Amino acid sequence: MKKLAYFLSTVLLCCPCALHAQMEDQEYDDDSVVETNDEGNEEEITMPESMSDAELDSLLILYSTNTYLQVDNNCNLPNINPVYEKQDYIDRLRRLPTIMEMPYNDVVQKFIDRYSGRLRRTVSIMLGAQNFYMPIFEQALESYGIPLELKYLPIIESALNPNAVSRVGATGLWQFMLGTGRQYGLEVNSLVDERRDPILSSYAAAHYLKDLYRIFGDWSLVIAAYNCGTENINKAIHRSGGERDYWQIYPYLPSETRGYVPAFIAANYIMNYYCEHNICPMLTNLPVKTDTIIVNQDVHFEQIAEVLDISISQLQELNPQYRKQIVNGNNKPSAIRLPMEYINAFIDNQDSIFAHRADELLTKRLEVAVNEPAPVVRRQTSSRSRRNVRSRSSRGTKSVTVRKGDTLSQIAARNHTTVAKLRKLNGIRGNNIRSGKKLRVK
Repeated sequence: MKKLAYFLSTVLLCCPCALHAQMEDQEYDDDSVVETNDEGNEEEITMPESMSDAELDSLLILYSTNTYLQVDNNCNLPNINPVYEKQDYIDRLRRLPTIMEMPYNDVVQKFIDRYSGRLRRTVSIMLGAQNFYMPIFEQALESYGIPLELKYLPIIESALNPNAVSRVGATGLWQFMLGTGRQYGLEVNSLVDERRDPILSSYAAAHYLKDLYRIFGDWSLVIAAYNCGTENINKAIHRSGGERDYWQIYPYLPSETRGYVPAFIAANYIMNYYCEHNICPMLTNLPVKTDTIIVNQDVHFEQIAEVLDISISQLQELNPQYRKQIVNGNNKPSAIRLPMEYINAFIDNQDSIFAHRADELLTKRLEVAVNEPAPVVRRQTSSRSRRNVRSRSSRGTKSVTVRKGDTLSQIAARNHTTVAKLRKLNGIRGNNIRSGKKLRVK
């Protein structure tokens, strides 16, 4: 990466590496790689977002990178990315203990080169972060009986960043869209986004992958569908004449999905053979042993941090699903993940934690008074004034009382008006009028 120097080296070799030649750092477009197809034509493949510089920058500024991940000063490897023969890559992929196919081709090679070259800094970070995340992924995948090599899917989905958000809104380590996340039981609201929860999202992803395998029966098609959806895979199968091999439907897939399976194979390769490319894993201080506390009322991270003397940042790293640092236990019993050594302290000080600065940090009011408008003061007027008002308002009108036997014509004649005007003023239809009724004549 242009703005980042590679690792400082010091004392001890990580492992013996058969160094064939030094490879210059290749130039790549940030968002794509170029492939030459069988006809000799160049074709651009969209790079997964986690492999672009923009995503890398987002990962590197994470607090965990600065606080929980440090350079291993005991790892002394030269800042050289070796070049190996094609057969070396084929043999290494063949030796991986996987159920899924890990075939080699030129496209896979381009992604291996990307990880081992320009993104080697990212790889060192992910190698450090995996100490915390991989056991979670493996347990979730194992519970659904699916291949454990799928634990490397978040490498290309999010670069192991639980707060990653894609251009289209996919979120978390496994990059769930909102609708799919909810379909698999992940809650999303203003306070919580369980797509960011490493454990809940991992079980949801394993469930989703299992469902996709029931549809396609092929793991390469499964992870392609994970990227672009079942409809796009079915379209590609149809356009290829019914082929159900990823590499046969490859030309009919969306641009990013054409790079997705090769990137997944490359991720498996680099996470296992990083030492052969002189990449030192970062050391991680994230607590490996953690446990959860269930709370039944709202609590703010600052309340926990200040009473237990634990850093806010560590709470955020262990509980990335809480968007505003508020655990909404009033809504439903909610889990807080803590380092194991803080579990008993939380239990012993629970009342103090809930009471600490509660009025300041949990500011949602339960009841409010409505600000009523001030009463309008009316000026008193004399009875004489009121009579004058009535007199002015009635000025210009005149009414008469209908006598027994009167007709509209007679009343009109006596009051110098017409029958039509009388009908209009009084809303009369026809000629019938009743004695004793008042009629407006003006």
